[in-house]
Amino acid sequence: MPNNDIVPGFDDEKDDSLKIRLQKIDQSCLALFLTGYIDTYNSNFFQKRVGKAIDAGFSRLIFNCGGLNYVSSTGIGSFTAFLKAVKPRSGDIVLLEIQPKVYEVFQLLGFSQFFNIKDNLEEAVAYFQQGSQVSSQSVFPKIFSCPICTKKLKAAKPGRFRCSECKTILAIDNSGQVFLG
Repeated sequence: MPNNDIVPGFDDEKDDSLKIRLQKIDQSCLALFLTGYIDTYNSNFFQKRVGKAIDAGFSRLIFNCGGLNYVSSTGIGSFTAFLKAVKPRSGDIVLLEIQPKVYEVFQLLGFSQFFNIKDNLEEAVAYFQQGSQVSSQSVFPKIFSCPICTKKLKAAKPGRFRCSECKTILAIDNSGQVFLG
């Protein structure tokens, strides 16, 4: 299905450095498949296009970052802007398939804990479907010890992140259980 059929005017502007393919999940949930890179020069273009999707009523956004090979700090700022835009509409964003070097930028800037990071589209859709029930009895923020180096860590929400001490990748589920990577 062409992007413009999902979000009117979405493909009116194009940029070869960043290709975006849309997939509608339901009335308020949209998957965006990103290919290319996001930097200072095209982040405005990226924000405008995703802004059209938010204005069209999509408040639950799933960004598939599998084809994204570079994101600058400005690009990370775009994701933060989307989060701020969808939260008041009871929405959220989920990031999928983040390349290690892109994840490192999220990590370095301290943003990895703000975003829900899932492994695949099914997990992201499931997160949105059960997200409304989970928030009522939340165990977050949760303080726990890294299973490898025992450093005290704090998780603001479920997801994957890296221990600040030993750099081990950890995952924490909705119930607060901690797992290796």
